[in-house]
Amino acid sequence: QVQLVESGGGLVQAGGSLRLSCAASASILSIYDGGWYRQAPGKQRELVATITRGGQINYADSVKGRFIVSRDNAKNTVYLQMNSLKPEDTAVYYCNADLWDRRSWYRGTWGQGTQVTVSS
Repeated sequence: QVQLVESGGGLVQAGGSLRLSCAASASILSIYDGGWYRQAPGKQRELVATITRGGQINYADSVKGRFIVSRDNAKNTVYLQMNSLKPEDTAVYYCNADLWDRRSWYRGTWGQGTQVTVSS
């Protein structure tokens, strides 16, 4: 079964840091373009950051200078380092990526989400 599994969420005080990870299931050969999105209660899901396989990066204005997206292609894992967290960063964070398993593409695969809660 093709999956993306996020981890690393939790409760942190404002100003703190968290590192999220998004790992592809063992059947996956490669993660191509990937990214992080978030959805706060009562709001639409929004883009946080994207990273291509070649390393091109894009950030939402709200997280520029605080969040860092990265990837380890050998581990088929994408990361999101979140620093200087604010209460408004509270949301469920989702990983999304295009996956290749040697036979098929699985474009726009979503992970199950991980909760990030920032207390003031």
